[in-house]
Amino acid sequence: MKILATDLDRTLLPNGSWPADENAIPLFNEWTTKQGVLLVYITGRNLNLTEKAIREYGVRFPDILCGDVGTTIRHYKNGAWSMDQGWIDHVHAMSPRWDNPAIRNLLAQIDGMREQEAEHQNEFKQSYYVDHQNRDPILAEVEGLIDGKFDEVLVYSFDSNNGNGLLDVLPDSATKQTSLEYVAKVYKAGKDIVFCGDSGNDIFPLTAGFLGVMVRNADEQLVQQVTEAKQKNDAIQIYHAQGGFKGLNGYYVSGVLEGAYHYGLLDETVELTTPLP
Repeated sequence: MKILATDLDRTLLPNGSWPADENAIPLFNEWTTKQGVLLVYITGRNLNLTEKAIREYGVRFPDILCGDVGTTIRHYKNGAWSMDQGWIDHVHAMSPRWDNPAIRNLLAQIDGMREQEAEHQNEFKQSYYVDHQNRDPILAEVEGLIDGKFDEVLVYSFDSNNGNGLLDVLPDSATKQTSLEYVAKVYKAGKDIVFCGDSGNDIFPLTAGFLGVMVRNADEQLVQQVTEAKQKNDAIQIYHAQGGFKGLNGYYVSGVLEGAYHYGLLDETVELTTPLP
């Protein structure tokens, strides 16, 4: 089973400030479909925002959606989504102390942090906007209030488009990394999976033993984190797209294709009709 997993915003989707290759998305759609790749989107977006992105950018529907920063898993077949109940049961069993309402109450009064809109919350996800300039003392206060009490993990990232700091409080068993590990187990794929990312909340799956790809426009923070992790563990496999593959520039989906080809997930024996740059 060939599995290609990718983040959406500024990884697969060209919604950053870097130039995007014309025809890169149609090439991605055609190549992954003809190659018979099981396609997994792992994203902070919820289902509605994921479908909006699919319509807006023309990327194909995935076979599996690990949405809401990995806290939900849905399967897509015959034009319809189905929730993975096994994943929900797994998270409850692995993080028995998780208590979303209690976490919300504890963090409600922290200065410099406000709760995100209701559509960005769910049973396993409590999310906030954070004053990025003051993130260190804010995150220290969060940790002081909840650290170790709720089987939780904190995932922080920075939205370079609007300057928002983003904090997700999740069960430690329901992250981008653990959702992909669950998919790998269900499909008996081991760690022989390509995962592509660009920002801070991709650090866990990129350093968890999968075949990691950072697109060319990856955040400097992520590049530094991955570099430090690899210095501590040389077994981590990371490919940083640089451009030049098939005339593509390595940004966004072009970097996803470059990385997938680097690891042998895509090959050149497949006849493609989408024109290259």
